[in-house]
Formats: sequence, structure tokens, C-alpha cells
Amino acid sequence: MTTMTDATARSLATALDGQVLLPGDDGYDGCRAVWNAMVDRRPRVIVRCASTADVVAAVRYAREHDLELGVRCGGHSVIGHGVPEDGLMLDLTPYAAVRVDPDRQRAWVQGGALLGALDVASLPHGLATTAGNVSHTGVGGLTLGGGMGWLARQYGLTCDNVVSFEVVTAAGDLVRASADEHPDLYWALRGGGGNFGIVTEFEFQLHRTDTRSIVAEFYHPIESAAEVFRRWRDLNAEADRRATFTAWVGSASQPWVPTELQGRPLAYVGTVWVGNPADAESLLADLRGLGSPVAERVQPMSYLELQTMDDTVEDHAYRRYWKGHLLDALPDDAIDAFLLRGTPDGHGDLLPAASLQAYGGAIAGVADADTAYSRRDTMFEFVAASRWDDAGEDEGRIDAARRYGRTIEPFASGKYVNAMSDEGIEGVRRAYSPAKLARLVAVKDRYDPDNIFHLNANIPPSTAR
Repeated sequence: MTTMTDATARSLATALDGQVLLPGDDGYDGCRAVWNAMVDRRPRVIVRCASTADVVAAVRYAREHDLELGVRCGGHSVIGHGVPEDGLMLDLTPYAAVRVDPDRQRAWVQGGALLGALDVASLPHGLATTAGNVSHTGVGGLTLGGGMGWLARQYGLTCDNVVSFEVVTAAGDLVRASADEHPDLYWALRGGGGNFGIVTEFEFQLHRTDTRSIVAEFYHPIESAAEVFRRWRDLNAEADRRATFTAWVGSASQPWVPTELQGRPLAYVGTVWVGNPADAESLLADLRGLGSPVAERVQPMSYLELQTMDDTVEDHAYRRYWKGHLLDALPDDAIDAFLLRGTPDGHGDLLPAASLQAYGGAIAGVADADTAYSRRDTMFEFVAASRWDDAGEDEGRIDAARRYGRTIEPFASGKYVNAMSDEGIEGVRRAYSPAKLARLVAVKDRYDPDNIFHLNANIPPSTAR
């Protein structure tokens, strides 16, 4: 181990295709800023990697100088795992090319790419794979945690569609993981998070995809929404795989909501349909007929438009916090708790909005033992999310989200790694069965016994237990 100085960090830059940034350099502050504006840490050095060789050099440098290592791509970790205080931030964003072979229906995606780049490269060929719901999410973080998206009920999670990974291990070695090479690592990378290495390239299976979609939302006052939600839940049980049922509750601000309802608690039930719009007409009529909506949005759009629908144009301006659960059922009491948002009546200041998104279909068709990702029997994913810009509201916003999460927890069957925040090891234990967690620990012991990659939903090696 040697001591890092500015001079040694500058010398690293001479061996890189990318660049090194130190505090005070142009671009340093912009690079360390991530999606959650509450994250304001200052790495000792930022290595902006432009090649696989750069990643290898950065990992070895961090080990040599005993620097905590964080990996940043899309920067969507709500607690900012990618930005280590006084450590080495490995920034993959310059390494972001996507190559598509339409004949083989494959895509090769570099480790720093965002989901939008994958969509833009594949969709002109009529091809896609499951790729989240927000185009500026990093491919790496989404995939390694599982990867839910609008195509998941048709084609499985993002991780289910990975053919192979190119990985830099904690020792600084470059390996390929697939069903035939390092199969234990291949298994763990499909849902085990960033615990086992830094993926510098993903090889994805693509699918012929209808590029048309419909977003449908039917809004109801929370006081009369419970029965609507129950009927929506029952309708979901028989839904076509092209439909991903969605629901939301929060303070209305959508432009299609009437002026007199703006700012009031409302809830919607609906679906996102990817496929021929004509085939969705009966389903839309059923959804509209579940109650008497006070507002609605039924909007045809291209699949590419759908993939950017929830993008945040405000970039890194907001402070953020969330709580999530996976539910293998949605009993009536869970619906009531969802609508009340952790309060006696569903009203109050600083409350988060929350969503439900349906799983099932092809997700459930993959055997649980096939990937590290667990909870294949999930019916709905719940996420309560807050965003705000006044630091004085931090405590109140976080407390409200935690309170809301606690009211849903009795109905929860587990956790989704990509929707975790500050749950720590208890959240990890809820994300995996004991047998699967033991298998993940064994893989960790083999590829990262010193827990170099611990800024994530961490699975400590057996020596740390």
C-alpha cells in the first residue's frame, strides 16, 4: 500500500485513455453531482474511464492506495453509492457505446451507457429488450439489480436477457461470465447487484418488439378509490402480457387533471400497453368502467416516447428519498394502506407519492434458482418516493416516507435491490432467501473476499461476518 498524493494521481492520468479529476479541477463538481441533490460528497480522486484498461487501472490504483471505491454510471442510487467521500470515484460515463447486430438480435453495451442509448440503437431495427422506465438510468445498475421495465412481462427482467458480461474483478483481472464461462459469476451478476465486479460490457438478447404503446390512467378521489383498486387488482390477474398494470397515489399536479382538483390527493389505476393499440381497446374499456373517474389520460405514443415519459428534465436539482417493497399479493388492507400514505386520512404535508407496478408474466416464468434475482412470485412492486428542493424539509420528508413504508411492510414479501435506500444488511436479507444469500456469499468469497466492492446493497464475504 502506498500513500496517494496529487502527483501520483496525476501520474495515473498518463496511463489512461480517459482522465483524472482532483478537487478544484474544472469538471470535478459536475462529475460528482448525482441524481439525488442531498448527496454532496467529495472524492479524493475521480477517474473518468474511457476503456476497459482504464477500469482495470483504476481498480488496481484504488487497492494500492487503500481508497474506498465507488462506481458511478447513471448516478441513480438514491443514497449515492457511486460517490465515496475521500475515496476513488470510478466514473464509467465516458465508456458508453452501444453496438447492435440486427441479424443475430444482439446488443453489446459498454458499462457506462444509459438506457436511452440502448433503445436508440436497437429500436430502428424493430428490436428491444427490457430497459427500465427512465432513459437516463445506467444500464449497469439496472441490470445487475434485476431490471424491471415495460417489456418485462413479455421478455423477462433485464438481467434475464444478458447473454454474457465482461467483468473487471476486485483483483483487477478481466474475465467473461456466461453460462459456459465463470457460470457462478454469471449467475450472481443477474440480480446480485454490484458486489462482484465492474461490468465493462453487457451482451444482450434483443426481441422483435412492436414500437407502439398506450399509457392509460384513470383518476379517482382517494375517499372512493378503494373499491376501484380492488377491481383493478382482480383484473390484473388475467392481464395480457403486453399490459403492465400501474397505479399511483399522490397530490395531483398532472396537467390533464381539472384545475379544481389540483393539489388534492388523488389516485389512479391504469396500464402501460406495448403492442398493437387495437388489441388494447377492450382492456381500456374495462379499466374505465371500474368506477367513475374524475380525470383520465389515454395517450398513444411510440415505445421510444414511452421510455422517456418519466425522465426528469430537472437533472440533479432535487433532493430525493424513497422506500420500496415487493408484494406477492395485494389484499384489501394493503390497498387501504396504499391510499392513506401513512396517515389517518390520506391528507397531510410533505407526503410522498407512491406507485404500484405489476410483475408476473415472463418474470415469473424464470425458475427462481436460475438467477440471483429473487422474488419471482411478486405480484406488485411498491415504491413511495419524495422529491423536494428545500433542505429544511429533509427530516420531514424522510420521516414521512419511512412511516408510509412501515404501513406497507406487513404485506411485503421482500425487497428489490434497485429500490432499496438505507436498509443496509436487513434489506439485503429481505431481497434474497437464506439459501440464495449463502450462494451469493460463496461467489463473493471467490471474486471479492476483501469486499472492495461494498458501496452497493452489500453482500459481505464470509470473513466479514
